[in-house]
Amino acid sequence: MRELFEKYWRPFALGLLLIASLSYYSSHLRHKDAPSPIERQLLTLTYPLQKSVMLGKDGIAAVRVNLFGASDATIQRLHNENAQLKEQLVAHSELKQENERLKLLLSFRAQREEPMVAARVIGVDATSWFRSITIDRGSAEAIREGMAVVSAYGVVGRVVTTTPHSSRVLLLVDAASKLSTLIERTRARAICRGDGDSMSLDYLPLTDDVQVGDLLITSGLGGTFPKGLIVGAVTRVDKGGFDMFQSVEVEPAVDFEHLEEVLVILSKVSPSPLPGDKP
Repeated sequence: MRELFEKYWRPFALGLLLIASLSYYSSHLRHKDAPSPIERQLLTLTYPLQKSVMLGKDGIAAVRVNLFGASDATIQRLHNENAQLKEQLVAHSELKQENERLKLLLSFRAQREEPMVAARVIGVDATSWFRSITIDRGSAEAIREGMAVVSAYGVVGRVVTTTPHSSRVLLLVDAASKLSTLIERTRARAICRGDGDSMSLDYLPLTDDVQVGDLLITSGLGGTFPKGLIVGAVTRVDKGGFDMFQSVEVEPAVDFEHLEEVLVILSKVSPSPLPGDKP
């Protein structure tokens, strides 16, 4: 206690002086019309301290008004501005991602000779019977049934129905889809068939060399898909059993769950179906 008093005796003494002077001044002012010379001197000496105290009070009051007083209207305005800034940030992020996707599509398109039409995905089949999407381009843009649909990452599927301004695309993983492919490393041919979520190779002889990680590309047979488009990669190979063919599972190159933009290849001739299940 003594150490505390020794450390702060000056502010304590000034405070006592201020209280004493104010008390003296107030008690004598009740009985006088004007202060005496001594009272004027006391007021002069204590004025700086009184002003500091009042300024402190005014500062605290200003902070209180800014935080609590300027009120609900100001707080609501700041809240609305914050919400608008968040919306602008999300919109900017969306535009940036879309710009990156479109750059990939343009780069892919520039590498191919076939004429193509860009389209947006506007619908996804929600049933468990079909795997398909709807795009915002149709017969008015020269799109016809059977045309190939691709993305910057690989094969998407083929057009199965069209309207003037939209088309339905059967995805490569649909059970009704099949595609003639080549194993890029060995050039072995096999039919790639959808199974709902992934794909498998049909009629690949046991003698053909295929390994996990092998890349599959379109063979160009069948008239729908040009040669050399990426289809997917081998994820499992099973040569067991007594079958003449090996069982091969394939993961598609395209992420169908996050597909937003595609390219439709405008075929010059009507695509024909594959001559059969065997390549």
